[in-house]
Amino acid sequence: METFNEYHLNPEQFPFLKTLQDNWQVIRDEFTNFVKQASNEELKFAYDVLGPKSKTIKTKGDSKYSAFGILFQGLFIEEYIQLHQIQYPDYSTDEASDKAFVLRKKYFPNLAIAIEKINFNDDNILRNVYFGTFHPGLDIKLHVNYNPHMNRGYLGLIVPEGDIAMKICHDKLYWHEGKFLILDHSYPHCPHNYTNYDRTVLVVDFFKPDKPRAEVIQFEKEQVTERMRDNPYSLGVFGKSDKAKEEDFIKYGLAHQLEWDKAL
Repeated sequence: METFNEYHLNPEQFPFLKTLQDNWQVIRDEFTNFVKQASNEELKFAYDVLGPKSKTIKTKGDSKYSAFGILFQGLFIEEYIQLHQIQYPDYSTDEASDKAFVLRKKYFPNLAIAIEKINFNDDNILRNVYFGTFHPGLDIKLHVNYNPHMNRGYLGLIVPEGDIAMKICHDKLYWHEGKFLILDHSYPHCPHNYTNYDRTVLVVDFFKPDKPRAEVIQFEKEQVTERMRDNPYSLGVFGKSDKAKEEDFIKYGLAHQLEWDKAL
């Protein structure tokens, strides 16, 4: 039987996620159809504009992580772009917003319906929803995601066999297709993909249900303002506070990881 703790949480605690889990194959098909059918221009747009970018989280070596999504801080991506008036090198704000709307409607209608259903029934509890792909050989340095108001769920969509895992504190956890892995990412963690295949999950950030809603909304607003000021292409997901401190390594018995990261 799987064991849970303060940073590895039981998905059954969060019944609102069942709508996404029950539709995982439909969501996976929307992702794979997009990757196969989208034009080069649409693919470039998705990864350049619809994916959160981090200045802090680093990878070891040349292998990369790619992401794009349709919901950020509780808003569909086209609304988020307009709200923050994000300027892109190749697109005006209005052009980026219009293209994001068309792409979402064209390729991800079922995912959008599932998000709307959950947020209607559970008071906008979902904050970020995006596809995250670990490419072969990926090894991400130890970091934290300073989001104490949220948990992060990963719904496995394409998970090949082999050593693809999340090292968090004292555990090494694995993704499984059609199932959620729920973590409190404010604890230090470092994922990797030591296989020859891509791993793709649906990343779902959601408010901690036991926190006062007014309190977490205010925290999110202040945090997103700071993150967008520092890096508008973060889409409010990543920030400077994501960098693990030396005491994080030591506190969780990861001093060897600290020396490894320093060496790189």
